[in-house]
Amino acid sequence: MDEDKILLLKAITIAKKGIKKGCGPFGAVITKNGTILAEAVNRVTLDSDPTAHAEVVAIRKAAEALNTHNLEGCTLYCSCEPCPMCLGAIYWAGILRVVYSCDRHNAEQAGFSDKEIYDEIILDPGQRRIVFKHIADSEGEEVFRIWEKYENKTPY
Repeated sequence: MDEDKILLLKAITIAKKGIKKGCGPFGAVITKNGTILAEAVNRVTLDSDPTAHAEVVAIRKAAEALNTHNLEGCTLYCSCEPCPMCLGAIYWAGILRVVYSCDRHNAEQAGFSDKEIYDEIILDPGQRRIVFKHIADSEGEEVFRIWEKYENKTPY
């Protein structure tokens, strides 16, 4: 059995064990150069944290293990195709390789539909179901001017 399949099965096993602990049915593993950096299960209900998806928790653990926000060179193994939030986190973390088992359609059949998010994310903020109110000229741009001039910044 190849390494991808072994690590994917590990993520699936983590998801199965998580269900018995009151977690959601998702598991994730992050590796770099053949070493496991992080393992995580979906902890949304356990932690009362809607962002505690297995992939996000694993990204946090891997970043802490490497002491960096940049996870380039890492591979994420997950029991299901990452949702839009997790996909964003994957991009921000710099992960360039994801191996997954089930897809968004399998998740939807199990009661985890992200279709509304996929449909809404492409819309202009004024067309979304959630009210987005943009207040221009609110001095928010000053924050970016300060950032641009700040000499000790760590770009990301």
